[in-house]
Parts: sequence; structure tokens; C-alpha cells
Amino acid sequence: MSAGQVRRVALVTLGCSRNEVDSEELAARLADGGWQLVDDAADADAVLVNTCGFVDVAKKDSIDALLAADGLRAAPDSAGQGPKAVVAVGCLAERYGAELAESLPEADAVLGFDAYPDIAARLRAVLDGERPAAHTPRDRRTLLPITPVERGRAAAADVVVPGHGTVAAVAPAASAVPAVPAVPMMPAVIRRRLERGPVAALKISSGCDRRCSFCAIPSFRGSHVSRPPRDILAEAEWLAGQGARELVLVSENSTSYGKDLGDLRALEKLLPQLAATPGIVRVRTVYLQPAETRPSLLEVLLTTPGVAPYLDLSFQHASPAVLRRMRRFGGSVDFLDLLRRGRALAPTLGARSNVIVGFPGETAEDLDILADFLEQADLDAVGVFGYSDEEGTEAVGLSGKVAPRAIERRRARIADLVEQLTAARAERRVGETVEVLVEEISDDVLAGADAQAARSGGDGGPSGRTAHGCAAHQQPEVDGACVVRLPAVTGTTGRSGDPGAPVAVGDLVIARVIDVEGVDLVADFVAVLDRAGTPGAGEFAAAGVPAGSAKPVQQAGWEVQAVGAHR
Repeated sequence: MSAGQVRRVALVTLGCSRNEVDSEELAARLADGGWQLVDDAADADAVLVNTCGFVDVAKKDSIDALLAADGLRAAPDSAGQGPKAVVAVGCLAERYGAELAESLPEADAVLGFDAYPDIAARLRAVLDGERPAAHTPRDRRTLLPITPVERGRAAAADVVVPGHGTVAAVAPAASAVPAVPAVPMMPAVIRRRLERGPVAALKISSGCDRRCSFCAIPSFRGSHVSRPPRDILAEAEWLAGQGARELVLVSENSTSYGKDLGDLRALEKLLPQLAATPGIVRVRTVYLQPAETRPSLLEVLLTTPGVAPYLDLSFQHASPAVLRRMRRFGGSVDFLDLLRRGRALAPTLGARSNVIVGFPGETAEDLDILADFLEQADLDAVGVFGYSDEEGTEAVGLSGKVAPRAIERRRARIADLVEQLTAARAERRVGETVEVLVEEISDDVLAGADAQAARSGGDGGPSGRTAHGCAAHQQPEVDGACVVRLPAVTGTTGRSGDPGAPVAVGDLVIARVIDVEGVDLVADFVAVLDRAGTPGAGEFAAAGVPAGSAKPVQQAGWEVQAVGAHR
């Protein structure tokens, strides 16, 4: 490739929303390093696959993605389209390193987390023909002090933590701006949005200090590290400036946030500040540990204006005996009490969880305890997983292994039960008024009287247009969705909307639930509660500034800068 020629890279992301945040940090670093990001891997010079290493299915998906990228590769002497380099990053690469590189020669490089700050140069070297040695995996928990309070920001400064991309802000030159009273400078955000929807994940911490016997994540994600509140608030303001309207706070364990900052109530203090971010209409916290969900935190989660009344609780099982073998706490009695206290604060709250069946030592009685708990818990969504050994975990060596066929039978039984229970829970929401964040508008084909009313444009009749999004009790892309039938003429003034103005993506609307389809809701539009009006990528582009560039956004006296401009 000739000197000065623009190099193109495609990012492929697998796994959870935490990985999506990591990819957006990588995108900013690549753009700042002179790379042009493209959507289609076939148009790229290099493909960066951000892998998932959680369970066997996710590992297979990651390997398949790497092989698919390799299949697009251009011939070595070809000047045509197609990538010339395929590079693996992410959890699978971090967890297996050289082992993955040896078993997957189709990848030109396997890079761990430590390569992220210099990813632009690393990828350039690979494209120029270098074949860097794959990193040697290590237990990342050993990189920081065991005691959380000894970690702090200083202790974490020399350890790469993906998704924590901020740098100290640089004040503008004195000659460039008029004299103003001194204000604290917020950090600059190292992130470039890859998806332009109104929902954005925001990482508040990484890693985990728990030692669940079935989970390998702490070994390759490391000990729990909280992001400083200033960094999180800076990124929240930047995301709002990029058009985000809902922030989904992600981590490996959100209820541990702040313990390494010396403040166990840090999340309780942070949530109201995030909810007050101009342009943000909803903040949602996920990945909560039941044993760490303190009464004061529960109250903040469920009663703070702008914070979704939503509990994503990691139960994993309900039998105390199984939970002890998992090295977890609680049981059905404790969990039902937690849900009862939550509903006393917010009767229509959304609640979801995940459960594992077939764990070593699980008996038929344990499974009955789980089924009975689910029938009483009245959850909106439940992920059901069959147990599988994860190498390097304590559970691999436990006795009482359940046969694979028996695990599948148990999984199917609980999954069938969950499908019935969650559908019934959705059915009971018929008649409720919900707040829906609009993520998409579509024109639907209506039949009969609805079609005639749409064609006639009758007062407030159905328009054939629908808004698609999530209500407060639904985590986007996880818990089902809500379809809102829009009228031909709104004729209604929302709190911040103009009478009769059409509903748009990013609006927060009020709707009344009239029907369900499984866990999905069908609702009729009532009013616009808050119209989208935050400057987004389109307005930045119109000003000649690429999205993710170093454009200051002035809000509430702070300066926020996004790193990731094209050179």
C-alpha cells in the first residue's frame, strides 16, 4: 500500500453490550490513528473482530466470524477489494492468546487488551506484513491489589481496562477563547459511536471480585475497577451530544460500583446526576447482584426521576443448595422478598434474570424449587441456560455432574415454563400506560377499516405508521419491545412537543397497551412526553465535523471532547 493512502478497517463485534462499548473505544483510537472505518468487511483493508469468550456457543460464533472475514480476503497479489489482514481482539483473544493463534492460522494476529491503546499502529504493522507474537494469557486479577480500596485510580493507571477510555482534558489556548471564569475541565472521551440509535451503553466499571464457581470472566477481565464519576459523566454528556436518549449502564457487576473508590453509595449518588444530563430521558442500570442490592440502592433505582424502574437481577438459581455450590448467596425466600420490596416502591417495575439448570449436584427437588420460584417471581424476562463446563473454573472439578441429555430436558422444561409465565406477565400489562423511547418508525400495511381510516386521514385515526421501541420495563434488545400505533394527526401537545408534529426517532412517548404478542406489547399512542432535540451526528456532519471527532460540546459549564477525528 502506497505511503499516504487511506487504510480502511471494518469492526465486527460479538458478545455483550460491554464488548460493544470496547469496540467504540477501538473505533475512536483507529480513527484518531488515521484509519477510515467502513461498515462492509469486503470493502476493508483489515478486519478487526472483537470476539466473545464467555461460553462455547459464543466462542464458536467468534471463530466463525474470523473464518468468514478470512473468506473475504483478497489474493496476496491482488489490487481488488477484500481484506488483506484479519485480526482477533476481545475476550476470546485475551483468554486464549497463543493457543487461539496456533489453532486459527487464518487470523494474522491475536491481540490482547494491552494492545488497545496502540491499536492503530498495531493494525498498521500487521497490514504491512508483520506477524506479531500472540500474547501470553495471564490472570488479570493479579495485575491489581487484592483489596479494593488499595486499587483506586492511581493503582489502575498502568493497567489497560477496555471501555474506560478517557484522557485528561486539555484547556484551549488562551488566545483562542475569551476570558471566562475558571471551571473544572471534564475528561476527553475516547469513543466513536458505531450505531446511531437513541440507546447507548455506558460502562461504569469492569471486572469482578466475586468467585462464582461456574464463571471464568474475572480471570480474563480482571478485578473490579470502577470508573471515576467525572469520566462517566463526561461520557454521558458526549453520548447525549451524539443523539443518545437512553443510557444503559453496563459492567460485570454494577452493584459493586464505588467500592474501590471508597464509597459504597457511589452508584446511588451517580444515578441522579446521570439522569439530569441534558438530552437524556432515561437511565437504566443492568447486571445487579441480588446480595449486593442494598435497600438504599433499591430506593434510588426505583424512585429517581429519569431512572427506569427496572431490576436486572442475576439470580442464576433459586435453590440455596445449588447456589452455595455456585458460591453465591440467597435463595427463593430472599429473592422473592427483594422483588416484593422493589414492587412496594414501583408496582409496575420491570424485572428480569438469568438462570442456569443442570449445575453439578442439582437434584429434581432443586429444579422444582427453581420452577416454584419462577411461578411466584412474576418476572418480565428470563434467560435460561443449560450448564456447561468452563475450563479454569471450580465447577469443572465438582462431583455430581448431570448428564448432557438430562441438562437439555431440564433446560427445555424451565424454558417452556418461562415462555408461559412471561407471556402471562405481558398480558397483565394490557391497559397500562407506558413510556416508550422510539427507536424506529415504520409504515405498516393495514387492512379493512384501519386501512380506510388511514387513507382518509381521519381525526386521530390510525395512520398506517408505527413507532417501535422499548418501555421502561424493557431493556432494549433483551426483553422484548413495544409497537406503538400512531394516529394520522396527533392533535396533542406533549410536555416539550409541538401540537400535531409527527413522532420521530428519539422521542419519548406515552402509549396505552392494548394487546400483546408473546412478551412484546402493542400500544396506542397517547402523547409525546419529550421530543428529541439533542444535536446528533447529522448536525455535527453538517458542520463539517466527523462523528466522534474532537468537537467541544458545551453543556452545564463543562467542556467535553471526543477523541477520534480523521486525520
